[in-house]
Amino acid sequence: MFGHRPKPKQFDYPYRYYDPEKDEKEKRRKRIKFESHTRRRPAQFKTIVFFAVLLSLVVYLISL
Repeated sequence: MFGHRPKPKQFDYPYRYYDPEKDEKEKRRKRIKFESHTRRRPAQFKTIVFFAVLLSLVVYLISL
């Protein structure tokens, strides 16, 4: 305990150099690619239209 001095922590620093070519490749690789899809109407839309037509047909038949 007495006379003991703590030593600074040793660490291994990996040297890194800027490589613009490698940086550009990383940007291209990480770029988000969007896929275009044709928009489909949800099945709920068909159901609503079907019931609206059915309701209008019932109202028409009742009014005759």
